[in-house]
Amino acid sequence: MKKPKIKSIPYEEFTDNETLEKLVKELNAGGSNVILGVLDDLVNWGRSNSLWPLTFATSCCGIEFMALGAARYDMARFGFEVARASPRQADMIMVCGTITSKMAPVLKRLYDQMPDPKYVVAVGGCAVSGGPFKKSYHVVNGVDKILPVDVYIPGCPPRPEAFYYGMMQLQRKVKIEKFFGGTNRKEKKPDYMKEEEK
Repeated sequence: MKKPKIKSIPYEEFTDNETLEKLVKELNAGGSNVILGVLDDLVNWGRSNSLWPLTFATSCCGIEFMALGAARYDMARFGFEVARASPRQADMIMVCGTITSKMAPVLKRLYDQMPDPKYVVAVGGCAVSGGPFKKSYHVVNGVDKILPVDVYIPGCPPRPEAFYYGMMQLQRKVKIEKFFGGTNRKEKKPDYMKEEEK
């Protein structure tokens, strides 16, 4: 039985991109199919097409979210059909509906229990700005007062098509993040960290 001979490639040949591209062209010319890419792009493609939302709905926008899971709109086509009941298994939280002052600490706790990187989608007028209850004493005027929001989906309630548009915006945002080397977060630094930097 003949053993194949594998030519060893010196490390010096992998110091720049031009050498790698030349090597790929030679392999492609010989009939081998080789693709070079950035690992970040591959990881972010997988992450953006498998976003798992946390089941969290407090009012009528939750009914519209349920419509996404039905056969007519079928959110499984876009890869975010696996709605989780546990924050430890979710990638994003869709805040669907009114957030009262009593519910705000619970929502913050759920957000804190989610693993990084995590995303927040504010769905409907109530979550975006307080909606028709804006001047009420007991409603939070926008979920961005307690959580860093990534995507806003306006409407009262928004149509399923608006949900899809907002989710696709979040997918675009995830695709351009740096997975290796830190994620793009908007959270404010605590005061004690700002003092240490001075």
